[in-house]
Amino acid sequence: MLMPMSYPVLLTLHLFGALVFIGAVFFEVLILEDVRKHAPRRAMAQVEQAIGRRARRLMPWAVLMLYGAGIGMAWNYRAVLAHPLQSGFGMLLTLKIVLAISVLGHFVRAVTWAASGRMTLRRHHYIHWSVFLQMVLIAILAKAMFHAG
Repeated sequence: MLMPMSYPVLLTLHLFGALVFIGAVFFEVLILEDVRKHAPRRAMAQVEQAIGRRARRLMPWAVLMLYGAGIGMAWNYRAVLAHPLQSGFGMLLTLKIVLAISVLGHFVRAVTWAASGRMTLRRHHYIHWSVFLQMVLIAILAKAMFHAG
């Protein structure tokens, strides 16, 4: 019989997954975007291809860890989530989950666009900025939940 993971283990896995995921998006949006303006196109194309190969191997595991642990932690709050408007913590957690689902949707959309060859520079830019802003909001909500809980 499998023992359920303890909450601290799930929290650690969730934070590590978030660190990898948010760190990658942070790098793309706030660092790589500016580098593109100053580096030769050919060099940037090579850098982006190398980063893309690494990201395609790493990010699915980070996302799996982030969302898997998040679902495991949310299970502990199922009573609160059954009536989310009855507490500040419930409202914040629900909003965090809605944003997390949106981020996952953006991630899946980006993967499908890339796989089908329909990922344009404009779509790439939109996806990264949208995910970045939502992840910042999720981090703020997580801290607010700590104080509301």
